[in-house]
Amino acid sequence: MSKRFRSILTPIIAVLLGILVGTFIMLISGYNPVAAFTALWNGAFGDIYYIGEVIRQFTPYILAGLAVAFAFRVGLFNIGVEGQFLVGWLAAVWVGVAFDLPRIIHLPLAIIASIAAGALWAFIPGLLKARFRVHEVIVTIMMNYVALHVSNYIIRNVITKHGDNSGPIHKSATLRSEWLESLTDYSRLHWGIILAIISCFIMWFLLERTTRGFELRSVGFNQHAAQYAGMNVNKNIILSMLISGAFAGLAGAMEGLGTFEYAAVKGGFSGVGFDGIAVALLGGNTALGVFFSAILFGVLKVGALNMPLEAGVPNELVDIIIALIVFFVASSYIIRVFLDRFSKKEVK
Repeated sequence: MSKRFRSILTPIIAVLLGILVGTFIMLISGYNPVAAFTALWNGAFGDIYYIGEVIRQFTPYILAGLAVAFAFRVGLFNIGVEGQFLVGWLAAVWVGVAFDLPRIIHLPLAIIASIAAGALWAFIPGLLKARFRVHEVIVTIMMNYVALHVSNYIIRNVITKHGDNSGPIHKSATLRSEWLESLTDYSRLHWGIILAIISCFIMWFLLERTTRGFELRSVGFNQHAAQYAGMNVNKNIILSMLISGAFAGLAGAMEGLGTFEYAAVKGGFSGVGFDGIAVALLGGNTALGVFFSAILFGVLKVGALNMPLEAGVPNELVDIIIALIVFFVASSYIIRVFLDRFSKKEVK
């Protein structure tokens, strides 16, 4: 069995095992798994409105997954995607509220602001890693909380100066599309999906088809060898975190300019950045894998909302299934050993 085929088959088996164990949990809990999965399917694909919501849901997941996957590919662990996502959301809305410009200027400016905010938030742990060898996991985790509380403070005291809501952005800064909404029975589908697909191509092209991408991956594989070859290790570490944070900040713009069109004080994390870790793991840290993994997560998240209504099954069971899928992906070594032994038996 080829390595490429095995890498594709492993996450598929992990998904099937997660669904299988989830089915068993439903059975012992007294729920009907057939009714539950039927309700989930109907909630995701039973109506054109739900399909639009699924696409809208997995759009930020693609970008959050790319942020995590890019860092993993270059040997870094960006656990701060949630914080970078929040500051990207805030920056996009801030520009959307503060200015009233022609759409051709205003929308790109708001998007650029989100990218810059996410990159800046990731720059700090990147700099500390490059200059002082401070482990990025600790710094990025802590900066999630800083991002949450700083963004809440800015919304309360700078953008609005009253209340807990920034108010709606100007229409010239929105990603919403009346045409897309009319196609999907007035779902919240917006143009952000195009930006997410372009971002997948950018990540693939940068890592696989450019000299800079080769340097970034080389530093991730072995910093000492890369430095011996004449590469600037510290510069590449910082650049890697900047690019990862840029993807996360753009994910925030999907929510701030597309889904909600405002920013509000949050009592806790949105979860998109943390879900991005699971999306990246399931997608094998590749751009194409992240794209399909995000679709699965979008289907599960939106479809789960219909499970209590149609089947009387709590939608928290979908979170259990997602956790099981991540568990089996993390245990992929066992799956690979099984596949290797199976392929050897077939050869004999």
